[in-house]
Amino acid sequence: MTDSPCRLYLITPPRLDPGTFAPVLAAALDAGDVACVQLRLKDADDDAIRRACDILRPLAQDRGVAVLLNDRPDLAAATGCDGVHVGQEDAPYARAREMVGNEAIVGVTCHDSRHLAMTAAEAGADYVAFGAFFPTPTKQPKARTTPDILAWWSELSVVPCVAIGGILPDNAGPLVDAGADFLAVSSGVWDHPDGPAAAIRAFGRLLG
Repeated sequence: MTDSPCRLYLITPPRLDPGTFAPVLAAALDAGDVACVQLRLKDADDDAIRRACDILRPLAQDRGVAVLLNDRPDLAAATGCDGVHVGQEDAPYARAREMVGNEAIVGVTCHDSRHLAMTAAEAGADYVAFGAFFPTPTKQPKARTTPDILAWWSELSVVPCVAIGGILPDNAGPLVDAGADFLAVSSGVWDHPDGPAAAIRAFGRLLG
């Protein structure tokens, strides 16, 4: 179990223009504590991913925020990201680790599966991600789960766990109480009615 405070894990919108999005991201990161940013660029070609990494990665890293690339360990290594997040249908953990190296972060999606989480942790994953906890407009979740899995994991393992899926400032409390180490948030920040910076501040008040 970890006694570290829960922190925010920010996921970019799946489609964005990096030049236009850069000041939006910078303003969000300046609004409060963010542990890492995952660049989740669905349907983008390699050149577009590289360009986005070149523009957005320094904004986060210059602020002490880790940058993870979704799905693509090869490009994560090539573009200077701090690591990669892989799903169950992406590169296997061992292959991702081989590509990014031992010093990089490798996180693994585990949906609602305790078995997948234990397998990933035993293999050396830096974190496991559980969800979705709530309905989300960002993607069609492959599974739904409850805070119980976070409580079980926090008692079992020192490997951090990430909660993901439809998380907002007003529904995240039970996830924090159950033992989430990170809250992965996308639309809950970018679609906040008062803007992304206000959302970051609202999460900051919750996480203390």
